[in-house]
Amino acid sequence: MTTAEQQKVLDVVDAYLADAGIEHELGGRDGELVVTLPGEKKLKTVASVVVGEQSLSVSAFVVRNPDENHEAFYRYLLRKNLKLPGLAYGIDKSGDVYVTGRVPLDGVSTAYLDQLFGVVLDAADSTFNELLALGFLESMKKEWAWRISRGESTRNLEAFRHLLDPDRQEQDAT
Repeated sequence: MTTAEQQKVLDVVDAYLADAGIEHELGGRDGELVVTLPGEKKLKTVASVVVGEQSLSVSAFVVRNPDENHEAFYRYLLRKNLKLPGLAYGIDKSGDVYVTGRVPLDGVSTAYLDQLFGVVLDAADSTFNELLALGFLESMKKEWAWRISRGESTRNLEAFRHLLDPDRQEQDAT
């Protein structure tokens, strides 16, 4: 059951998202909106925004638990945490990475929401390729080789060609 203050904040968030043309819908929990932010490296970032009794919280999935290179992967995220205004990277019990934040309800404004969603998107999108290269390189190499052997498209891996294509690596070494 939402209070009048919670409903007021929900209305502000809903109006901001509608005005900004950001795709969103009601979530499964009381006071929740599910927001889809368009990206470049990561095609979309889905965030849960929950207006609680005292605060607004946001949580967005970034990338699943890495397959390899855990120490460097998490060190990278911890260093990035130092530069995130009002948000932080964290992991769930499965090791999947999220970016999360919380603000008191009286701190929610259109200007704050603009900054919040910009930082959420940047935190999920701008780091995405580096996180994939750190935590999933061997899997991507296998997928690249499999696609090449079958004549399949490598378009979804093009950003990583310099790391995956053995011919390109030999050319770069000379």
